[in-house]
Amino acid sequence: MSSAAPVSPAESLRPRWARDWASLGAASDGQALGERLLAAWSEPHRHYHTLQHLAECFALLDQHRGLAERPAEVAMALWFHDAIYAPRARDNEAQSAAWAVRELRAAGVAADAIARIEALILVTAHTGVPVGADAELLVDIDLAILGAEAPRYAEYDRQVRAEYRWVPGFLYRRGRRQVLADFAARRPLYRTPALRDALEARAAINLAGALARLG
Repeated sequence: MSSAAPVSPAESLRPRWARDWASLGAASDGQALGERLLAAWSEPHRHYHTLQHLAECFALLDQHRGLAERPAEVAMALWFHDAIYAPRARDNEAQSAAWAVRELRAAGVAADAIARIEALILVTAHTGVPVGADAELLVDIDLAILGAEAPRYAEYDRQVRAEYRWVPGFLYRRGRRQVLADFAARRPLYRTPALRDALEARAAINLAGALARLG
């Protein structure tokens, strides 16, 4: 007897999208929007900001859902946080948040919920300190890759470089050093105690190694 074909990342995420969308009390079924989101996350220029990353984020949300004040809003922010991703752009988070706002308004989602989801998406730009339980949890989930086991972190490192393959090596190393050094300097890096306990020590090792390799 032949084994069943493996489920694709998109196929595995479709039921989740239906649940997450319905949990916001949207007026539409959201099916067409869900397909557009899955297509966006599957764009060929993506190597790290993909359905793999999205699925990893949701796995962590499932583990720590009890820490969220409004888990449905955290979930929707995850769906949209890298929905628009162009490596040459500097406003991906703002563009992604704007897309979310348009869709949520059209679906009749409550204005206060839309405002909170928009703010959550914007905080994933990682330019400041997240404020509030949901923002802290969301940012920690998004940055959990920094505390991944060594093989996954190495894969992540290669994936990010592939997304910036058009950048000359010396410029990439300089920019990447700056980004990683900023994360390495944060004390603590993870603001949610449960994720800090699980990931902080390994993230320090991963970041130190990456910075050493970058020279």
